[in-house]
Amino acid sequence: MENGFKNKVALVTGGSFGIGRATALAFARKGAKVVIADWIENEETMNLIENISGNAIFVKCDVSKSDDVKALIEKTIATFGGLDFAFNNAGIEGVSAQTQDCTEENWDKTIAVNLKGIWLCMKYEIPEMLKKGKGAIVNCSSVAGIIGFQGFPAYVASKHGVIGLSKTAALEYAKLGIRVNVVCPGVIQTPMIDRLTGKKKETIEQFTDLEPLGRFGEPEEIANTTVWLCSDEASFVTGLAMPVDGGFVAQ
Repeated sequence: MENGFKNKVALVTGGSFGIGRATALAFARKGAKVVIADWIENEETMNLIENISGNAIFVKCDVSKSDDVKALIEKTIATFGGLDFAFNNAGIEGVSAQTQDCTEENWDKTIAVNLKGIWLCMKYEIPEMLKKGKGAIVNCSSVAGIIGFQGFPAYVASKHGVIGLSKTAALEYAKLGIRVNVVCPGVIQTPMIDRLTGKKKETIEQFTDLEPLGRFGEPEEIANTTVWLCSDEASFVTGLAMPVDGGFVAQ
């Protein structure tokens, strides 16, 4: 599996923290050159990659803005000469509110980052992969892309949309060498979950109780799945929305 990544180029959006950081590190450990994109630069992420002798750059990017995404891909190509893998992971949870109370501002922002952002990334990633005749894209949805959750209408809608968008792209480029899949995390120990729980013991226990395995997932568990989906070991897998959720959606 390592040989399939050595000196290849992997792009990770939302790469400064949580699942994105873990995936950037996983690609680097496999020998890939990594582009970390985020709207917040985190030196710790870059330091972790440097500590394992990885090769990475950071590019500041708001994935909801076309000019930013275009510049991100241009920087990737200018620095590393191509693009082989992409993990379109950047996302926000938005503000919790019932459907009738969800503000238009919250709706627009959440959809812009979580859904439009993934479309924009693929819009500029795919042409570069077509030049090589091969590539693998993994888009990050959620268990909220498979089932509904009260109080997060914009988030749930955006994550359902990611799955539909990804299946469409998978069909469009299946015979052109590009595979497109989706990873659907359950409750993962990330800064996003810390914001949702407020790190309160009772709230954490409520979230833990939602998981049949009885624990939060770790970012590395999503990273490992993402890297596998990009690997030649998953060469016959495309259009898949894969839960990595401790059994959450099996209930």
